Amino acid sequence: MRQPPSPDRGPGTAAAAPPRPGRPVPDAIGGVGRAHGVTVGAVGRTYGVGFHATPVTEGERMAIAHRRIGTGPIRVVVLHDWFGTSANWGSVLDYLDPEGFSYAFLDYRGYGERRDVTGRYSLPEIADDVLELADQLGWDTFSLLGHSMGAKAAQQVLVRAPERIEKLIGIAPVPAAPYEMDDATHELFYGAAQNPENRRVILDLVTGNRASRHWVNGMVAHSRAISRPEAFAAYLASWQPLDLSAQVKGNTVPVLALVGEYDLALTADVMRATWKVWYPDCRVRTIPGAGHYPPQETPVAFATEVEAFLRS
Repeated sequence: MRQPPSPDRGPGTAAAAPPRPGRPVPDAIGGVGRAHGVTVGAVGRTYGVGFHATPVTEGERMAIAHRRIGTGPIRVVVLHDWFGTSANWGSVLDYLDPEGFSYAFLDYRGYGERRDVTGRYSLPEIADDVLELADQLGWDTFSLLGHSMGAKAAQQVLVRAPERIEKLIGIAPVPAAPYEMDDATHELFYGAAQNPENRRVILDLVTGNRASRHWVNGMVAHSRAISRPEAFAAYLASWQPLDLSAQVKGNTVPVLALVGEYDLALTADVMRATWKVWYPDCRVRTIPGAGHYPPQETPVAFATEVEAFLRS
């Protein structure tokens, strides 16, 4: 299934390049610029921590917009959830190790800094963009960290290029099989593109009916502001029925499935019945005190689990 990393670069080893100076990103970009010294850089330059801008259209194979944290040797492409963006990871960004890791946070087409980049808005397209971004970064091999829908997108990348993936982490991860929905759930999810109340109900459910209304309302407002409704709808129509289970079954990539204690949808039992069955080298870990959003709900515990697994 998996092929060994390229002989000229071992697992988790990035090409060394000195950080270059840049200008701070305004605080409007998710607070990341203020908290992490994020810089804006031109195409083709390597930055310690940075946000790489891109034109609205990417038809000419311009650089893919992404956010960078860290200059360490362990390389990770990070994929957000259905409601989020590269800017919506909360205070966990304060607890990631920038010396041991290089994180590249991608926005999907129709979302965040790529809101006006058109496309099919599908998981295969996300996989194409991940591999193109990795090529642009000079990462022949790397690990994947995907949240919810992003974890299913990560599995699509694994199917496309198994020899390039070192490790895979799913946070409240959607399994590779179709996500079954009864009629009421189908109506709730498929109505969320146009109805903010549907988004509120979904977020309340997956956080165990525990999160404050202010937090939930803020998440709803963010998701509506940063994504195109047609993209939001199309990604659901892509990830919900998609079946990758036969293609990933037996893959020996090391996998960590992280679930929140209070997530009422994607539970540890679901992980054991799906991820553990398909991936021989899969660990399932429950994060106490979290629901569907461990990076925001329990950031220190989340960062500790992720980086310990990537270092192991």
